Amino acid sequence: MVTDAQVRRLMTQIRSGDPVAVAAAKAGMDEKTARKYRRSGKVPSQVKVPHTWRNRPDAFERVWPEIEQALQVNPGLQAKTLFQHLQRQYPGEFQDVQLRTLQRRIKGWRAVEGPAKEVFFPQRHEPGALSQSDFTDMTRLGVTLQRDPFEHLIYHFTLTYSNWEAVKICFSESLEALSGGLQQALWTLGGVPQAHQTDCLSAAVHKLEHPEDFTEPYDALMRHYGVQPRKTNPHSPNENGDIEQRHRRFIEAVDQALMLRGHRDFDDQAAYAAFLDSIVEQLNTGRQKRLAEERPLLQPLPAQRLDDCTRLDVRVSRFSTLSVRANTYSVHSRLIGEMVRVHLYADRLEIHYAQRRVDGFPRLRGKGRHRIQYRHIIDWLVRKPGAFAQYRYRDDLFPTTRFRIAYDALCARHTPLEANRAYLQILELAAYKSETRVDAILEQLLGTEAPLSADGVKVLLATATEERPLTARVQIAPVDLTLYDQLIPSYRVAGQAVTP
Repeated sequence: MVTDAQVRRLMTQIRSGDPVAVAAAKAGMDEKTARKYRRSGKVPSQVKVPHTWRNRPDAFERVWPEIEQALQVNPGLQAKTLFQHLQRQYPGEFQDVQLRTLQRRIKGWRAVEGPAKEVFFPQRHEPGALSQSDFTDMTRLGVTLQRDPFEHLIYHFTLTYSNWEAVKICFSESLEALSGGLQQALWTLGGVPQAHQTDCLSAAVHKLEHPEDFTEPYDALMRHYGVQPRKTNPHSPNENGDIEQRHRRFIEAVDQALMLRGHRDFDDQAAYAAFLDSIVEQLNTGRQKRLAEERPLLQPLPAQRLDDCTRLDVRVSRFSTLSVRANTYSVHSRLIGEMVRVHLYADRLEIHYAQRRVDGFPRLRGKGRHRIQYRHIIDWLVRKPGAFAQYRYRDDLFPTTRFRIAYDALCARHTPLEANRAYLQILELAAYKSETRVDAILEQLLGTEAPLSADGVKVLLATATEERPLTARVQIAPVDLTLYDQLIPSYRVAGQAVTP
């Protein structure tokens, strides 16, 4: 079969003065064929007749109107589903090898007569004009902290022009996480874009029936930085396309880095955060040129950043607890009935009373959970041991597994009331002496046949020796300087100088 390249070579040889027979031989074709192409002045692709006829009868011609009607009603129907339907409707008429034929026929129909497909419209991005952010779930990567699964999100920020990005670990799509992540990104960047866009986050955007677009705390955050807030339409993630694409790319980069690392376990959250920061820094390295175009156009930062917290005034209940965002936390019983101010951060709570910080603890994730600290209520719990058995939050009053084993051992040897009283006395010793030392004593007692009691724990606490200090006197033997003779070019052996 003669190709276009052969004909072009033929024409070149003829124009250079070669006879047709010689030019044909050089082009690798028959002389008669060469004369045909010289007369036509066209290459083979120009004279080729398009193949518009069928080589065999159309097996689906009779049923095609039925197929087309089904596709018009339900465009999402797959060719395989329709083929199986035809096999049931017309037994023995259609064989499995004809499936590919039907798939090609339907693909052609969709391209020519089917419904219009969704069109994505590329946007023109101006330097310094817009940033986008969103949360994404990272739990799918299987990261662990000391072998325990680490369920977490990240807050992800990007500039749409340069694609410079920043991330921050968080545990919910809360206003505190949004504020903390956004402010950290802006202060790391060193400037503020003109506008910032999110999707319809409940922390930033009101529900549809609300007259204002944005919540007051989020709007105040935007005003503080002089940023115009924007939001996407509901159920339209493509409108936040840059950050959605950055999600995919970042998760892929982290996954690859974890594979290269060889394992997905970290010592603590700080080590994992440093690992993520190193990946972000690497990704941003290739964006410095476009970032340099953006920096002069960014607005200056304000004089100071806002606190990454929400302040709530909450009254402490008679149960020595307070409710914050549908979760229950205990505080010291001294605060019962008092109004305290809660500083609610993305990852922790701080309790303030009379302009003074009096307590703080990690923030619970989700809703309907509780965190009860036995030190807050032990004073009165030892006076009411009967309340322990049915206490709603009793499981929170076992600091370690050994405390729970000790309680079960007491229940096995004493009446319920006596067991409760003995355990609470042991818990009181842990609160006012040392939880670690009491835990060690419980381990010692549970490993023997000695009876377990609060008095026994108290005696062992009083007689326990202090731990050996980490710094002990170190004895260093004198150095034998004759060992260095081997390093000297000339040294003595049996009283004579020897040169190696």
